[in-house]
Amino acid sequence: MNNYYLLAIPAIIGIFAGFYLSLIENDQNFEIESLLTAEKLVENGSPILGNPNAPITILEWGDYQCTFCFRFHETSLKIIYEEYIETGIANLVFKDFPLNGPDSVLAAEASHCANDQDKYWLYHDELYANWAGERTGWITDDSLDTFAEVVKIDIEKFNSCLSVHKYRQKVLDSEQFAREVGIDATPSFFVFNDEKIIKITGNQPIDVFRKVIIELSNTSA
Repeated sequence: MNNYYLLAIPAIIGIFAGFYLSLIENDQNFEIESLLTAEKLVENGSPILGNPNAPITILEWGDYQCTFCFRFHETSLKIIYEEYIETGIANLVFKDFPLNGPDSVLAAEASHCANDQDKYWLYHDELYANWAGERTGWITDDSLDTFAEVVKIDIEKFNSCLSVHKYRQKVLDSEQFAREVGIDATPSFFVFNDEKIIKITGNQPIDVFRKVIIELSNTSA
């Protein structure tokens, strides 16, 4: 069974200028309710990690309690960062798909509150550094504060943001959009350039990501 699926783009336009996508999975066509633009794919996501003008974007949908998201963060992502993000070949955007209930939603909200202080990726990494399983109760107001203190976030401002759920709708909108484009598991990925997009499902070995990035690099060569 293939670990990734090809999405063909009938018109080639700049990544953020907007292009339309159609989806093919295992060579079987199926419809997405509305046509997508690359701009919409990254909308409501994290700040871009890496060069915003990199030719390839890796879009991850994840959940902070998800076991396989944690494993991806601790294994393949470290290699992807060294080989592709630091070298300017690709950038990364994370979007919330909180499948494990209210605690996952709260952790996602907290990451966006951290972003108000330009600490999104530090906080994102701190959440995974303290991962303690799915639905085990490790995400609490107190633990989220502790993680914020570690990355030197102003706690008063952080709690003011989190207590009013400033970013809850952003998180829920991200989850809804993921469902609309056929995401049903975490982690899931859309890896794309200005010509096509490839979907990867699950915490696949690094060689799967390498193969996809090579394929996309060849299409833009």
